[in-house]
Amino acid sequence: MRFQGTTDYVATADLTMAVNAAITLERPLLVKGEPGTGKTVLAREVARALGAPFIEWHVKSTTKAAQGLYEYDAVSRLRDSQLGDPRVADIANYIRKGKLWEAFESPVRPVLLIDEIDKADIEFPNDLLLELDRMEFFVYETGRTVKAARRPIVIITSNNEKDLPDAFLRRCFFHYIRFPDRETMEAIVAVHYPDLKKRLLQEALSVFFDVRAVQGLKKRPSTSELIDWIKLLVNEDVDPETLRAKDARTAIPPLHGALLKNEQDVHLFERLAFMARREGR
Repeated sequence: MRFQGTTDYVATADLTMAVNAAITLERPLLVKGEPGTGKTVLAREVARALGAPFIEWHVKSTTKAAQGLYEYDAVSRLRDSQLGDPRVADIANYIRKGKLWEAFESPVRPVLLIDEIDKADIEFPNDLLLELDRMEFFVYETGRTVKAARRPIVIITSNNEKDLPDAFLRRCFFHYIRFPDRETMEAIVAVHYPDLKKRLLQEALSVFFDVRAVQGLKKRPSTSELIDWIKLLVNEDVDPETLRAKDARTAIPPLHGALLKNEQDVHLFERLAFMARREGR
């Protein structure tokens, strides 16, 4: 099983090497990078390229590791016992399978995405060490051990909101998705807009990378935001000349709400534009 990218996902050589190394080592692939650089989409495209089932586990701040294994619904069992439901005789009727259990029982080797693991509390990764290492866990309520028929391909994403424990990192193959350079970005845009006029593409990319280069930005625009912005430029039939400014770093780009996502950055560009106009007098 080797990943070479897909027609809808531009994977750099180092990224494909990391995916295939993790598959060979049978270790989780821990992927970090700026938000919007395609970490979550990567897992979906790996599953698509390999023809494997895709299982998603989106982690929230309240998510507990045990929820990925199973949950015992004691409240429903108590209610059913009060109603005389015969199902209460079998406790297995009240065991809800989690995403890891689903991946372990898959008849075909699946791709399991554990998305944004750094959103949960610091103990979350440590609580999964044994299960991800041995690929099995014990269900105390039924006395059953659930063991993976085949080791799933596990891809874990992180936005670097908090450090992950060393013991957890030691069990992963790590890859940081660097922000795409201009050539790679052209290829990414071409996947989404194959018929985009070259002149508009070049001007849009120039503005985009100039915006990212502005010092003091609280949030630099990402790849996904560039794709949204270009969609708006095409929809509004914006002339490439409109994007060409004396200095793109000191001009507010049209439809900037797709690129600048907080008032601090908008105010920064407004100040830069004001200063540029004063200097141009």
